[in-house]
Amino acid sequence: MSCHERLKSLGITLPSVSVPVASYVMFVRTGNMVFLSGHIAKRDAGPLVGQFGRNLSVEEGRAAARNVAIDMIATLQLAAEGDLNRVTRIVKLLSLVNSTDNFTDHHLITNGASDLLVEVFGEKGRHARSAFGVAQIPLGACLEMELIAEIA
Repeated sequence: MSCHERLKSLGITLPSVSVPVASYVMFVRTGNMVFLSGHIAKRDAGPLVGQFGRNLSVEEGRAAARNVAIDMIATLQLAAEGDLNRVTRIVKLLSLVNSTDNFTDHHLITNGASDLLVEVFGEKGRHARSAFGVAQIPLGACLEMELIAEIA
């Protein structure tokens, strides 16, 4: 099954790729490697604001991470010139979780994105990753994620 068929079977329609809000580009491709800039969690037209351990639950975080992964897949599709089947490997996922100093479930939130990447890309979606708690993210967002992938 192709990546596009998997997305369709999951009921996912990829959004338009966001326009950068500062001095950067959404992705850089060098050779076969693609580096995606940070994608933040969103609600409606703006950032999903909050802090885990204070006013957001792990379940809300998993859903937010899944939605960030959908946005990253849309950017990855643009980087792959419209063909997600050119992705040969999701290499690395970095997750920055806006959290209180005693919150320790960053990995559970990040699973929302990791699980979707495997659902969409199969074994090619299994990746290395890091999940960190941070004191603040731009625009007050609760979550920011980066991704590195290989494209044929």
